[in-house]
Amino acid sequence: MPEALKIRVAKDAGFCFGVRDAIEKAREIASEHGKVYMLGDIVHNERVVSQLEQDNIKVVDTLDEVSEAPVLFRAHGTIPEIWEAAAEKNLDIVDATCPLVHEIHDEIKKLHAEDRKLLIIGDHGHDEVVAIQAQVPKAFVISSVDEAEALPRMKKAGVVSQSTQMIENVQDIIGVLSMKIFDLRFVNTVCFPTRRNQAQIKELAPLSDVMIIVGSYTSANTKRLHEVSLTMNPRSYMVEGASDIDAAWFENAESVGVSAGASSPDDLIEEVVEHLKNINVQTRV
Repeated sequence: MPEALKIRVAKDAGFCFGVRDAIEKAREIASEHGKVYMLGDIVHNERVVSQLEQDNIKVVDTLDEVSEAPVLFRAHGTIPEIWEAAAEKNLDIVDATCPLVHEIHDEIKKLHAEDRKLLIIGDHGHDEVVAIQAQVPKAFVISSVDEAEALPRMKKAGVVSQSTQMIENVQDIIGVLSMKIFDLRFVNTVCFPTRRNQAQIKELAPLSDVMIIVGSYTSANTKRLHEVSLTMNPRSYMVEGASDIDAAWFENAESVGVSAGASSPDDLIEEVVEHLKNINVQTRV
């Protein structure tokens, strides 16, 4: 009879400091004022949003839905027009933007001041990317090497990246851009928690028979961690919770590695680990 699965959990799996601070700030303000509005989901995780709603932290789609209580601008960043509209309405604004996202905003403004063409390596339409793009008059988003290769040659350009991009994707795109742009200035704005989590998965995946990445399917950084894991271990699976886990994944497996996206709460990771402890040994022989 096989022994129980050996479970290894990545040291820094789950909430990054930016997400944790944003959630703590939301709960603190709601406690003080009785309610706080969130303009869009504070992070891309349905469980977190649902838990916050129980604490009188209400998600709204527009500022027209906000009255009396403060409005919280989420971790991904907010476009300047919404800041201006909130100021015109004299709303009490709580800025929960991740400090590292604020840094990206500052960096792209500096590149704009240098009179460079502006490029953002990121996912088209992602909340963070939209907010970065809105900080300057004109910036182009590139998500892949193919899109980089389709760009015309340029004399002078500046590049930043979405904070949760896969490092290899950024490197590959910069490799293409360096051949097209005479004066290229690249500011590496992939955040430290993203780099750290990707590095931990690269260490953990080859040591594990199966890899489980925990997070919402709407979370870009979770999807990216899954992509990184797949490059190291084809038996890598992304799950939103314990109920998504299929015991058949562990056939002939002795070990499993677990990591999670930056918007995945601790209790969700713990539930997954507890479920893995109870995988029926008969399914693995």
